[in-house]
Amino acid sequence: MQLNFTKMHALGNDFLIGEGPAAPAAEVIRRLAHRHTGVGFDQLLWLSEPPDGADAYYRIFNADGGEVEQCGNGARCVARYIAGDNTASDRIWRLAFPGGVVEAQMLADGDVAVAMPEPDFAPASLPFIAPAGRQPTYTVQAGDRAVELAAVSMGNPHAVIQVADVATAPVAELGPLLESHERFPNRANIGFMQVTGPARIRLRVFERGVGETSACGTGACAAVAVGRAAGLLDAEVTVALPGGELRVRWPGEGAPMWLSGEAVQAFDGVVAI
Repeated sequence: MQLNFTKMHALGNDFLIGEGPAAPAAEVIRRLAHRHTGVGFDQLLWLSEPPDGADAYYRIFNADGGEVEQCGNGARCVARYIAGDNTASDRIWRLAFPGGVVEAQMLADGDVAVAMPEPDFAPASLPFIAPAGRQPTYTVQAGDRAVELAAVSMGNPHAVIQVADVATAPVAELGPLLESHERFPNRANIGFMQVTGPARIRLRVFERGVGETSACGTGACAAVAVGRAAGLLDAEVTVALPGGELRVRWPGEGAPMWLSGEAVQAFDGVVAI
């Protein structure tokens, strides 16, 4: 059996987009995701018939074959994919996924923006085991280190650690330990954030089921949410990631977050599955 696909990326955070009534099995996804023997990607975005009132319906599968709740860069790539040559900035695209619907918009500069859900700091929303209830930060034991982190859901689970310099942050060491920590029953995405000013941060993300990625849209939103909650950031923030820059706008509680940046079609292909 052959699969027609489109390869897309957002700052190097790359995706295989496929369509059909049923997504491939986990072992097929893992084979296709392999960087040397497959197509290679961070996530599979699987599109099927959208419900009434939506322009698309998508599901997200990480490179390890596991289905996940949300992906900000993936949503933006889905919007670019279905929009095709329609770049009108006054058109709102409604993208349905198992957790609900997000809205996307093409921007005049060629970028794509998506309205992410309001951040949820309740531990149960991730879920995150926090016996003391909601706190600004929590101390988690990772190996022989006590790590202070913030926990927030962007529709998927995130932990954010503030560091002095992302270049020397222990991403490879702490990322795997915290991703699968017992206090995150569904695992978590782990962000390492350096605040360089009220309108700019640097960020590296160890993504659940993928490893460190060149960019993470929901990770950028989570970091800005944590920084805003701590009083460190303005309503509009540029997030510098290894693959480039994303922009996040969040007025505050009661409002969605707008995430914007590039969404690029790399190539079309056919692969045996």
